[in-house]
Amino acid sequence: MLVRVQNPAGTHAEKLLIDWLRTWKGRGDPKGVATVNCSLFHGDRLYPFDAVVWTPTSCVVIEAESLAENLQGELEVPLNGPWRVAEKIITFDGTDKRTPLDKSRDHTFALQNWLAERGLGQRVVHGAVLVVPPPDSNLRVQQLWSDPSFEVLVGDDPRRLHDYFIGLSSRGRPQWSANDVAWAFRGLGILPYLPAPQDLLNEGFLGPVDITLWHGGPQQAQAEAYAEEQARLELEAASAGNRLRVPSPWYSPWKLYPRRTGQIDFGRGFMRVMLSLGMIVVALWVLWFIIAAVVAYG
Repeated sequence: MLVRVQNPAGTHAEKLLIDWLRTWKGRGDPKGVATVNCSLFHGDRLYPFDAVVWTPTSCVVIEAESLAENLQGELEVPLNGPWRVAEKIITFDGTDKRTPLDKSRDHTFALQNWLAERGLGQRVVHGAVLVVPPPDSNLRVQQLWSDPSFEVLVGDDPRRLHDYFIGLSSRGRPQWSANDVAWAFRGLGILPYLPAPQDLLNEGFLGPVDITLWHGGPQQAQAEAYAEEQARLELEAASAGNRLRVPSPWYSPWKLYPRRTGQIDFGRGFMRVMLSLGMIVVALWVLWFIIAAVVAYG
């Protein structure tokens, strides 16, 4: 996971989120790129995001919230209204008095609409809330409604967030390309934090790469070096292919009876086999004739 932090002086929950994301370096860890403390200006309104994580299969807006007091029991998450633990309304650190669900709705819908206006409306934006309790708390989430695009995670164990992203990856196919991510970074005004195209491809994002999306940023030189390297490899592959390729004659069985894409034709297959056997017999007969002539008249 590539992690880009705009403002490292965040809340305790944001700092914990950054630490967890930066540990995802292994083969079995989630892949992607995360930007922390970014914002979107859309519809004459500024939407501050705690974090946005792009993976090859998804985009997730994360709200990182710290609980103000030690609590024990079930954290009830209703569709509307305050969150409670044992009938007690809970409060979160910060000045925003909205529930994390209300903030997540605003942020995910804003990003979804912004993407749709730019031709990426088919991309689903998920919302996740990471609730970080004080030490020695014992919380269990009871989400009182079902929404596959929203999840509440208790931040007392880094495996919860890890498993959440692994689950998202298993539910979808890769749809975010390196160009999509580059375009989103440019639109969000965080081009200086855009990783090099090689790094995005290594994280599993789709190609090919339009290096003009990196122009004007600090990774422009790396993008151009990547394009030059790809052009060199393509030229070498083409040259090697031309050297090794032997053109088939017009009477080749595979030219006279070519395969048809997506179809199994036993008649054509039989004719290819019989014609090949006939050519072998003719070649052996010619060889026998030459040998016999050499023996008889040599």
